[in-house]
Amino acid sequence: MKIVRIISWITLVIPLHALSQQVPKPQVNAVVSGKVLDEKTQHTISGATIQIKGVTNSTTSNESGSFSLYTGQKLPFVIVVSCVGYQSKEQQVADTLISVSLSESVQQLSDVVVVGYGTGQRKNLIGAHATVKADEINHLPVASFDAQLQGKAAGVQINSNSGMPGDAVNIRIRGTTSINAGNDPLYIVDGVFINDNSLSTLDLGGKTTSPLADINPTDIENIEVLKDATATAIYGSRGANGVVIITTKRGSYNAKARVSLNVLAGSAWAPKDRWWKLTTGPEHATLVNEQWINSGIDNPALNQNFANRPFRSKAEGGRGLPEEQQTYDRLDDVFRTAQLRNYDLSVSGGTKTTRYYIGGSYSKQEADIRPAAFDRASFKVNLDQKISDRVTVGVSSLISRTFRNQVREGTGPQGGIMQAALHTPTYLPKVNADGTPGRWAGFDNLQVLIDNYNVGTRSLRYIGNFYLDAEILKDLVFHTSWGMDYNNYKESQIWNDKTLIGLAPTNGLVTSSITENATWINEQTLTYKKTFNSKHNFGALLGNTVQSNVLTVNGETGSNFPNNSYTQISAAATRTATQSWTKFNLASFFSRLNYNYDNKYFIEVSARADGSSKFGKNNHWGYFPAAGVAWRLKEESFLQSSKVISDLKLRASYGITGNQNGIGNFAAQGLWTAGDSYPDNTGGADKPGTGPQQLSNTNLKWEKTAQANVGVDVGLFNSRLNITVDVYSKHTTDLLLAVQVPSRTGFDSYTTNAGEISNKGYEVGINSVNIDNGHFTWTTNFTISGNKNLIQKLATPIVYGDRDLIRLEQGHPMYSFWMYKQLYVDPKTGNSVFEDYNHDGQITAADRQILGNASPKFFGGITNTLTYKGFDLSVLFTYQYGNKVVSFDRILGEGGGVKDDSRMILAYNLKRWQQPGDITDVPRVTKVGNNYSIEQNSRFMEDGSFVRIKSLSIGYKFGGRLLNKLGIEPLRIYVLGSNLWLHTKYQGPDPESSHGIDPQGIDVGTPPAPRSLQVGLNATF
Repeated sequence: MKIVRIISWITLVIPLHALSQQVPKPQVNAVVSGKVLDEKTQHTISGATIQIKGVTNSTTSNESGSFSLYTGQKLPFVIVVSCVGYQSKEQQVADTLISVSLSESVQQLSDVVVVGYGTGQRKNLIGAHATVKADEINHLPVASFDAQLQGKAAGVQINSNSGMPGDAVNIRIRGTTSINAGNDPLYIVDGVFINDNSLSTLDLGGKTTSPLADINPTDIENIEVLKDATATAIYGSRGANGVVIITTKRGSYNAKARVSLNVLAGSAWAPKDRWWKLTTGPEHATLVNEQWINSGIDNPALNQNFANRPFRSKAEGGRGLPEEQQTYDRLDDVFRTAQLRNYDLSVSGGTKTTRYYIGGSYSKQEADIRPAAFDRASFKVNLDQKISDRVTVGVSSLISRTFRNQVREGTGPQGGIMQAALHTPTYLPKVNADGTPGRWAGFDNLQVLIDNYNVGTRSLRYIGNFYLDAEILKDLVFHTSWGMDYNNYKESQIWNDKTLIGLAPTNGLVTSSITENATWINEQTLTYKKTFNSKHNFGALLGNTVQSNVLTVNGETGSNFPNNSYTQISAAATRTATQSWTKFNLASFFSRLNYNYDNKYFIEVSARADGSSKFGKNNHWGYFPAAGVAWRLKEESFLQSSKVISDLKLRASYGITGNQNGIGNFAAQGLWTAGDSYPDNTGGADKPGTGPQQLSNTNLKWEKTAQANVGVDVGLFNSRLNITVDVYSKHTTDLLLAVQVPSRTGFDSYTTNAGEISNKGYEVGINSVNIDNGHFTWTTNFTISGNKNLIQKLATPIVYGDRDLIRLEQGHPMYSFWMYKQLYVDPKTGNSVFEDYNHDGQITAADRQILGNASPKFFGGITNTLTYKGFDLSVLFTYQYGNKVVSFDRILGEGGGVKDDSRMILAYNLKRWQQPGDITDVPRVTKVGNNYSIEQNSRFMEDGSFVRIKSLSIGYKFGGRLLNKLGIEPLRIYVLGSNLWLHTKYQGPDPESSHGIDPQGIDVGTPPAPRSLQVGLNATF
């Protein structure tokens, strides 16, 4: 209650005043220039609107707070200055050079936010939206903006997976809605629907790359996340998994050119306290010998001669007794202190009819694992031109070039950096007795692999559009745009004969592929807005979209090279090539009507029709309606006088969205493939031919998700405390699945509609101004979300993942783990006791059961921001609770010594049962019985809950006369740390680790998220 008392007596409204006013000087057609300042801090304010009262002339302040306004009339006159987050102010202008001070307002209901195909005021929203300002997150040392959203938006779950720069992250908005048709949201950048699916064709051990990393986060102005059906249904087939709208920075009209420089440099490292705990050489040998002895006790035939035990003394000609073994640390060899560098330079401004933003960026991020690295250069141009008072045209263009040095994580012994470093037993030396590199357990020699690793990708990408806005009538605006997302993605692997992959008889292996993904989109909209009798507010939108996507892949492979100096495929004795092409088209028509009476009662309805070439001829078109209502109770007479309640709004919505992602572009068609051959009975060469490839399904139709949402927005104590609560229910039907068919058909499966999934959950967002006394401020942003997922209908269970650990089954959540349940270790015998699930008196595959899943019960983040004069401090905690993680590393590394020299042994195996009376969950080491033969053991499933400091920044803004004379705005220097602290019960490196995007919750050979420390500089000239 202390905070309530503080809020109750702190005054928010600071009297407005002009910093300077001079004697009027009559002047005709004056051009007024000046700056907009924060009254309290005297920092400049960008994005403020300056308008002559009673006249349409207006402009906006640029990044330095400066503006220039052509008035067309005599002095003096009155201007109106407004800006998001500040109280509007009227000021008389008596001279051509002025400054305006604005008082901050925590009441931001008039904020303009981006919605589907338009904008709207926050106070009038019916749908569930979350807004994230880019300047709050774009300094985080990750390559893509989606990873920066973690903990910032309620209902948006993000897991970093590997923590490697440029790798894909897992993002889910309000749960998982599909099995095969994709669960990623739709991403829109300046009106262009962009591709977020990795174009990589390489085997990277389960991990994948992120196309979103091609976009420079510093170019982004703000991000809107659309969540419920009212907000997303206008995007129809693209909105089932939510929509993320990215708006990039633009210049200001009537503004001088301003240059902004951002520099960030530092280091990242893998936290050693989170590394895998491995046995030493002697400990490894002890466990192997103990297992050999115990196995002989259980079955004497396994070791009839004691002299044949795995570890004998060197005097006996053996590998040495346990106490004679050395320990060879390979993890220190693979991890490093990585260098991080980021440079951004932009210039923005405008004239009376033109505004522009030009930005260039270079980012280089080494990974904390040798030799992985990420390197991006980008160039951004946004240009808007007023052709007349009614017509405006503009372009948005982004060109980026991205390099990646890749490393293979996860599974697969050959070519795997982490496998060679982690899974090679610690007692095995790095070099042989003759000094040659040691190669053990089917893994490459780590140092040889690092020195000869050559796996790289290069991405060239263009995202841009051209638009035209024309005001046909006073309240009717026509908009048309042409957009494109083009990505040329080149990959290459060079494995010389020093590596296992390139070893004889391969004699070197080189692969190269070029993938081209091109999407173009054309849109037209008509928007009408009108207010009648000052109380009836009406809006209408009508539009259409035409979209096409073409994907081509060309690959070549060469092997058997003369020597390692040759790396071009043309030098290979054996060469092969592959080629593929695919395409889909989408046509859409959509409309939206909205009405509100006196800003109290709101209603909105929308509809979209999508026609896709992916579906059967009977179901090309899908129809997606939505409707929502809201009641702003604060505008009612019985609440208008309330001093406690500053805002109160109830919202409700229902709608249907669709999904077509994740299935083949020709999934509904019967396909034949060429390349088959049949024998020539005359003894000649085989003849080319064709053969059936895929069954047709003319009735294949859209996957649909129906969603209901109820929400409330509450503002208290003059909006010092704002709370948003949403409760939703989503039901997905007609799942797009590959269903097995009888073998007599000649096919394994075909794509059809089968299955249902539900998601039910809640979201809470709280923003508070805890203290604001003029010199010191403290604000808090808190989010918490929970989602319960359930497979409502699925005729046949689907099993997949390493060791078939994931099982999708009716009545259970997605990503459920299918395992044997270890009840305990018998203190008398040391043997694992498993639950006889089917009560048949024996432990068989029929006793596997679903014991947990990878989805958390709740998750979120909390950000605290404090400022004192020129100082600022911000710290972000992220958390999740209730999710399970299966450590595949433990499955491989706690084998009780049965794998001997083929795998490392994790130190946790030392807690094994050794004598009667021992209480432990690690059974006696033996290869006899079920103790270590059952790998799908529930003891390898752990609690993945965590709390971590995601980021912490401390900064200071320098000002003063000298900087002003040099034309430099307040200069900010800051220190940024990320992933500085982690609290979790999970024994692996990181509870967010995952073997790729899908499935979640299986951790294998994935390093922990790196910790980093950087120093940054922001300056505007």
